[in-house]
Amino acid sequence: MERTDKTYSGAPRKLRSQEWWDNPDNPGMTALYMERYLNFGLTREEIQSGKPIIGIAQTGSDLSPCNRHHLDLAKRTREAIRAAGGVCFEFPMHPIQETGKRPTAALDRNLAYLGLVELLYGYPIDGVVLTTGCDKTTPACLMAAATVNIPAIVLSGGPMLDGYYRGQELIGSGTAIWQARKDMSAGKIDENTFLEIAAASAPSVGHCNTMGTASSMNSMAEALGMSLPGCAMIPAPYRERGQMAYETGLRIVEMVNEDLRPSDIMTREAFENAIRIVTALGASSNCVWHLIAIARHMGVELTVDDWQTYGEGVPLVVNMQPAGKYLGEAFHKAGGVPPVMRDLLEHGKLNGGAMTVTGKPVADNIASAENFNTEIITPFDKPMMKEAGYAVLRGNFFDTAVMKISVIGPEFRKKYLSRPGKENIMDARAIVFEGSEDYHDRINDPSLNIDENCMLFIRGTGPLGWPGSAEVVNMQPPDALIKAGIEELPVAGDGRQSGTSGSPSILHISPESAAGGGLALMQTGDMIRLDLNTRTLDLMIDDAEMQRRQDAYQQKLVESQTPWQEIFRDHTGQLETGMVLENAVKYQRISQTRGLPRDNH
Repeated sequence: MERTDKTYSGAPRKLRSQEWWDNPDNPGMTALYMERYLNFGLTREEIQSGKPIIGIAQTGSDLSPCNRHHLDLAKRTREAIRAAGGVCFEFPMHPIQETGKRPTAALDRNLAYLGLVELLYGYPIDGVVLTTGCDKTTPACLMAAATVNIPAIVLSGGPMLDGYYRGQELIGSGTAIWQARKDMSAGKIDENTFLEIAAASAPSVGHCNTMGTASSMNSMAEALGMSLPGCAMIPAPYRERGQMAYETGLRIVEMVNEDLRPSDIMTREAFENAIRIVTALGASSNCVWHLIAIARHMGVELTVDDWQTYGEGVPLVVNMQPAGKYLGEAFHKAGGVPPVMRDLLEHGKLNGGAMTVTGKPVADNIASAENFNTEIITPFDKPMMKEAGYAVLRGNFFDTAVMKISVIGPEFRKKYLSRPGKENIMDARAIVFEGSEDYHDRINDPSLNIDENCMLFIRGTGPLGWPGSAEVVNMQPPDALIKAGIEELPVAGDGRQSGTSGSPSILHISPESAAGGGLALMQTGDMIRLDLNTRTLDLMIDDAEMQRRQDAYQQKLVESQTPWQEIFRDHTGQLETGMVLENAVKYQRISQTRGLPRDNH
């Protein structure tokens, strides 16, 4: 039947949802699509009115405590959607909880992405509110929004309130655990105190109150222009969080009416902005591969080298754990992300013309942003650290790796990177572990003779090896060294580490050992040279020995335990290219490029 512009409601045919519910060109299918959605109380007048159908992609559940309060926030968003003239449909996403999912929550980012793509494309949804919080929920949502390219807006859940141990000591989620683990190894605290500290660091609903991956990724969403200004850092229990949920609901209806899509917002300029803002925040190293993944699904070229290029000259200005002192509640009270963006804009480090979900460019959104506490948000010209950012390393046994410069503290720099005449250069003896189980079993083995001149390596922890790439690279020294006052050794691996960790680790070594990367050839006792001047990390063996080891190499993979683990391994790339499902990248802006899905009957 030839398509007309008629609808049952008489409203102009402009919304994709009308092809399901308001399409007299195909009355048989319209009836089938419509009738079951009336059985819980919706009326024909609502779904055949020409009103935008707005989805709420719900990441909150009992399995996802960092996002659970979105179940309540959604009530405010629903009210706003209705008030703005929309009709709301809330639906669940695959849960992703960093601290709950084995073998790693990163394994499920691509699974949640796939599920959300099918929901947004295959159902009558005109626009979507993306509820984010815990680490991987934000990139999963943004990747799917990029692929489908219907109007979308991020509603962050916000960090927990600041944590205090026994009413006095300020402790941050995640960061407190890494320090308490060392204190227990040193004999300073017992196991019960360790657990008390862990519990005290998580005092309310919300995600990590440190600048871990959750706060980093939600700040990155704001920097990309995908959430309303100031959204990222409002603490989860604050009244402003509910108000932001309402404002977000109002705005998504307007965005559908304006046909403002992710492709209008997530441009090359927006990605460059995100790199610079993330650098200034001292944000998680996990931002690197997540942002590359979002860009690839958006069809924007972005490489790991761009992190070094566009982060150069950007200082660390946010005094927040693990790179600083304070936590999320204080950062929000100081002004949150907008004054950081304004300061960077005024110093020529931001693209002010990049479009945002407000329908206005970045410069307009942040024109009135104020910094209320210069101890927490330090001025650009009086920063915590002049050069922060991420060093992209290369070496004779790998292609790329990433090191977060902002967490290289004075003690680490003095001990390892300050030899006269060899500043920023370190030679070390390698100690190699086959995954975290091997590390925990052998780190205190005296036969390894681990001292302060050693560098710890861990392999089998990347996308294929784990699978999913685990946060296990931030290894602590043997108990004996910790008791002697040496709390950090240089560490490296083909996996990741928590954004809450202050360890200046070398991460994301690509290609990983399980993919045949040179890390698989390293042996305990090998000498290693790190040169931050040339951004290199080299294995100090000759070519003949390297070739001999290569010839003898046999791939070792732990067995897949689930169907998804096998599928993931078969189709997923390396961290340096975003750890995406490689065969999914060709599906871009599918609501425009692939047409409507076929009818189901």
